[in-house]
Amino acid sequence: MASSALSKSVLSPTSLSPHSLVSHRPSLSIITFPNSRSQLSATQLKKTKDSSRSLTTFCSLDAANNPKEDTPIELKFAAFPTVMDINQIREILPHRFPFLLVDRVIEYNPGVSAVAIKNVTINDNFFPGHFPERPIMPGVLMVEAMAQVGGLVMLQPEVGGSREKFFFAGIDKVRFRKPVIAGDTLVMRMTLTKLQKRFGIAKMEGKAYVGGEVVCEGEFLMAMGSE
Repeated sequence: MASSALSKSVLSPTSLSPHSLVSHRPSLSIITFPNSRSQLSATQLKKTKDSSRSLTTFCSLDAANNPKEDTPIELKFAAFPTVMDINQIREILPHRFPFLLVDRVIEYNPGVSAVAIKNVTINDNFFPGHFPERPIMPGVLMVEAMAQVGGLVMLQPEVGGSREKFFFAGIDKVRFRKPVIAGDTLVMRMTLTKLQKRFGIAKMEGKAYVGGEVVCEGEFLMAMGSE
């Protein structure tokens, strides 16, 4: 009898505190995953009409917060602006295939700074040898591409540079932070930091990015002369 009474008191619903009850209602959670070469992704757990859960993956946090706005990924991201196209670049730089390493200028302040891009593709002629099994853009060519962007800044009437007498004279404090591979878009910013017209010397600071992360940086020395 005592054991029966004890079991009834333990199992009785009145003996359970309201705070001890566990709610089984489904919750909504968003989990984000960092991605160095693209925007953050998000995963959202949703309750369906039949009370089961389904896993839905979105390409951005905006899509996770507004799942009804299901815009195709190819329409989400705008292209880089074109301030100077390849034909205009060829009018300023003397380089030609296979050594013209600037495809488009997206920001331009003559005599001060420029931002340009290089689309790195598997068809670039250096990939068959660097390396056949792991295509990586050579660091020296990243530096050369940045120097060419510097040439776009300097070969202007405002600065007094001459296309026939403009040379890449030196580099300092160059660091390669991450490899650049086929399929990447190399975004390069070159800024004039010091100009000595008397001696025909210009110093520039350069940084190159892929997906918003620095992959190469350094200081550049340019030698120029007047026509």
